[in-house]
Amino acid sequence: MPLTLASPGEENIIRKVGGNPEVKKHLEDMGFTVGSSVSVVSRMAGSVIVNVKDSRVAVSREMAQKIMV
Repeated sequence: MPLTLASPGEENIIRKVGGNPEVKKHLEDMGFTVGSSVSVVSRMAGSVIVNVKDSRVAVSREMAQKIMV
């Protein structure tokens, strides 16, 4: 399922990162790599705030749709 459907506070493992090569590279540079643990902190105004690799990161809803957990 895409990261946008994950429940807040629930620990998930990234299964796949989609999108074109530039988008994939950008997400991977931010820590969204296959096998990494990620959890949704909150959703607000079209953004999803997540914890990934001991960092809190905000990504757009569109980007979060490309991250499969």
